[in-house]
Amino acid sequence: MANSPQARKRARQAEGRRARNASLRSRVRTTIKKVIVALNAADADAASSAFQAVQPEIDKMVNKGIFSANKAARTKSRLNARIKALKAA
Repeated sequence: MANSPQARKRARQAEGRRARNASLRSRVRTTIKKVIVALNAADADAASSAFQAVQPEIDKMVNKGIFSANKAARTKSRLNARIKALKAA
């Protein structure tokens, strides 16, 4: 447990940041799942529109430091590849 006033404040700040980051991470994961659900249902139009909505959300998480740039790029690339494959089929 933190003993000094500075350490107690840091602990409070860390808890607030952890809660905010968890909330944002959860929100983005939910939007990603919407794309995956549309892909599994073979609905290319819904998947495409959901992907258009999720792209800026993923980029915002990179700017906030919640996702790394590589994870964001990898996620967007994989989703886009699956959408293109569905449209081609």
